[in-house]
Amino acid sequence: MTILAVTGLQRERRLVAGPGVEAVAGGGDHARLAATLDRLASGMDGIISIGIAGALAPGLRPGEWVVATAVHAGGGAMPTDRDWTDRLVSRLPQAERGLLLGSDEMAATAAHKADLYRTTGAVAVDMESHIAARIARRHGLPFAAARVISDASHRTLPPAARVGMRPDGTMDLPAVLRSLLANPWQLPAMIRTGLEAERAFRALLRGHRTFGARLGAGLGGPDVGKLSSDVV
Repeated sequence: MTILAVTGLQRERRLVAGPGVEAVAGGGDHARLAATLDRLASGMDGIISIGIAGALAPGLRPGEWVVATAVHAGGGAMPTDRDWTDRLVSRLPQAERGLLLGSDEMAATAAHKADLYRTTGAVAVDMESHIAARIARRHGLPFAAARVISDASHRTLPPAARVGMRPDGTMDLPAVLRSLLANPWQLPAMIRTGLEAERAFRALLRGHRTFGARLGAGLGGPDVGKLSSDVV
């Protein structure tokens, strides 16, 4: 049994990859990610979107987990596999359970996050879950999503943080440094953003260990027969 794990950054991918888990980093390149997942999905037993996310709901703090009951992807909400989701929540009883938003663009400002929360009702947002959900639906695979909050809803990310990811999911340090040199005033916000991201990565590592083998999918695998008709 092999699970396909979908992340944004290479650092996330390295954290969640392991025996029985094939991990792919999106890097913000949605077309490449969709093509890669489409190619790999036929040999998988389930797909999970896992990594960091931005909070949309007020009160969610960096390091807190969100386990999705469904993923909002423009045209509507795609439910996650109920049994798999329940297993994730049983391992992370403090996790927020709710709607997750997949977006093709980064939600970088507090105003943008507030607008997304108001219009979608989603509690958190990332840039991969909607793609992973669509590929899972296309291939009739169980799907789950679990994300750690990296930036709170009231945070506006500094410009340097918005240019820090290459299309392959690695960090673009030269671009970050150029942004800081051009606008040194953002340094305090960038330091704060980095510290909060580290809190999220530590929580991701702890959660990965808590989920166990195959990221909570279960020894026998998620029950494909129990998928919602909306997904398949």
